[in-house]
Amino acid sequence: MIALALPAQDSGTFTPPGIEELHLPAIIPWGAADGFSKQMLLVILSVVIIGTFFVIAARKQQLVPGKLQFAGESAYSFVRNSIAKDIIGGRDFMKYVPLLFTLFFFILVNNIYGAIPLIQLPTFSHVGGAYVLAAIVYITWIAVGVRKSGLKYFKLATVPSGVPFYILPIVVPIEIISNFLVRPVTHSLRLFATMLAGHLIIMISGAGIEFLVMQENVLLKGASVLVLGGAIAMYMLEALIMVLQAYVFTLLTAIYIEGALHADSH
Repeated sequence: MIALALPAQDSGTFTPPGIEELHLPAIIPWGAADGFSKQMLLVILSVVIIGTFFVIAARKQQLVPGKLQFAGESAYSFVRNSIAKDIIGGRDFMKYVPLLFTLFFFILVNNIYGAIPLIQLPTFSHVGGAYVLAAIVYITWIAVGVRKSGLKYFKLATVPSGVPFYILPIVVPIEIISNFLVRPVTHSLRLFATMLAGHLIIMISGAGIEFLVMQENVLLKGASVLVLGGAIAMYMLEALIMVLQAYVFTLLTAIYIEGALHADSH
């Protein structure tokens, strides 16, 4: 990005792309504010992609799996064992595997869109989708806690054991805010903010390269190579973050469920 700060910009001032260019206009506008957008289309497509892949992978259940079956089984085993079983525990984890499995691959595919040429739009760069997923998780772990401990769960979640009674007026409000207000907000914004920021950086890099190439100054044209190198590095980093964010969101979901299940022992 240093190249964009160089003087002698012969062809005018560089204008970076903004969020309005990231969130494209509706494909099918109707009375609603946004209509049917490209993000919505990609979300539907992700469901089709995930469903089709795992249905085909599981169609021929062979003792010696083929490549597709092996890929499907490995993907399932990763979520089942490395997230659900390791975090929630061997006795209770199986009933939550479908939720965790769905979350992980739904987020993963929708994030990976941002690394695919021509599409290059991670759907969770729009905050609405992240809010919906976080709300589903929020309702789920509270329901798990209430089902396990009844209304006593809210006391278990907000009154830490072993804390002196005279400190409780300070601790309890902090626990309420942390567990029931901050947690769902950070759960959603972590996913949204990383996808939005990463995609904006790639867009700014691309616009910067185009701007420098159009300059008459040879040094500025040459500086576009430096920006290109930085853009490629950021592209690879963003691809890694796309995978990590799917993992982190699902991992935190498992942690919240485990906390609700074992609130009486924390």
